[in-house]
Amino acid sequence: MPKHLDKLLNRTTGLTAATALFSLMWLTLIDVVGRKFFNNSVPGGLELTEILMVIVIFSALPLVSWRNEHVVFDSLDAFIPHWLKSTQMRLVHLISGAVFGFLARLMAMRAERFAEYGDTTVHLQLSIAPVAWIMTALLVVTALVHFLFMFKPNMSANHENSASGAQS
Repeated sequence: MPKHLDKLLNRTTGLTAATALFSLMWLTLIDVVGRKFFNNSVPGGLELTEILMVIVIFSALPLVSWRNEHVVFDSLDAFIPHWLKSTQMRLVHLISGAVFGFLARLMAMRAERFAEYGDTTVHLQLSIAPVAWIMTALLVVTALVHFLFMFKPNMSANHENSASGAQS
């Protein structure tokens, strides 16, 4: 199951983040060249940049959670008994999953409001609601990853060990 889920996350959220980042790179290049040599920037370039940045950041969240690559405060880990670490890990994943789930709920309410009011970007008149729904879905996936780790702490510990081994 972990390998299948790893493959699925890489092929969906990882590919989405990579594609958005690649698009952002080309948009920036074209915009800078246009301003420098043609005295004209990409119309709506700022709006497209904002949308692509949202996609990059929120698409990366499930992968970062899956690989346990969040910023970690581990200065007190040496003082925590081994028997408590499993409980600590479950609690951290419970809180993280709950926070991401709460953020997903807030974003869903915002997406509903965007759709109801027909909010769009200023220059290109792109609907904002689909972007908010994408953010909601990615927050839900991130919350589910944390809840999965909460119920399967051995898988989380294995991921932590493999991540630290890859960094060494």
